[in-house]
Amino acid sequence: MATNPLNSTVLPSGDTTGASADADLLRVATYNIHKGVRGVGPGKRLEIHNLGLGIEALDADLVFLQEVRSFHDLEAKQFQRTSFGWPTLPQAEFLAPEGYEVAYRTNAFTRGGEHGNALLSRWAIGDVGHHDVSDHRFEQRGLLHVPVQWQDVELHAIVAHFGLIHSSRVRQVERLARFIADTVPPGAPLIVAGDFNDWGEKLDSLMTGCGLTRAVAPSGKRPLTFPSRVPVFALDRIYVRRLKCMSTFVPRGTTWARMSDHLPLVAELQLQP
Repeated sequence: MATNPLNSTVLPSGDTTGASADADLLRVATYNIHKGVRGVGPGKRLEIHNLGLGIEALDADLVFLQEVRSFHDLEAKQFQRTSFGWPTLPQAEFLAPEGYEVAYRTNAFTRGGEHGNALLSRWAIGDVGHHDVSDHRFEQRGLLHVPVQWQDVELHAIVAHFGLIHSSRVRQVERLARFIADTVPPGAPLIVAGDFNDWGEKLDSLMTGCGLTRAVAPSGKRPLTFPSRVPVFALDRIYVRRLKCMSTFVPRGTTWARMSDHLPLVAELQLQP
């Protein structure tokens, strides 16, 4: 039975999962959902329904998602007889809270299905783009690009999921930089968020070369998101241009740890002149 993640959510003192009362703040979340499934063999379980509750609880204006499935025939068959079965909708549409717009593009095709990146937006979105940044044939990676009309401002959102090898990530940052230069209007507010697989904390200086600054709370603390049970790495990140990070938090607790091998990272951002 699906459980409410709020029952085991731990947030910083004084914070909540409700959207900020300050209309000038944009709440952004990034979350690698591990394709909505956890475990292996007989212990494999479907978590997509709990993930839907969790994403709704975050109440973010923009949700950057990685490892999202549009379809997977084998897992759909495996879970079709469970009490909460495999959704009939693609996962991005299934996870989107009521009233949100959805953008999705496939990065990789696998046996029985595929997976990619998604953006869920409380605000109106424009034409959706996709850019392949695969570095070798064993890892299919892509950038999802979505213009978003936030209040009276067009900001650009890019969902990223970088490779497992450092040299691949370096080349993917270079391709990201070229993509931004070719696609995003100069000076436009920009958010690049996702799972960067940067175990050694080596990408920040390279991202600075793209004109991007890592979203870190004024305290300077970098929230840990992986692995979800006992997080020791900050793999999930938000990088920004023309936006200032006012706060961050990572929800913690048993239920969040069960839903994915990553925890979501949430930041509140303020537009800068």
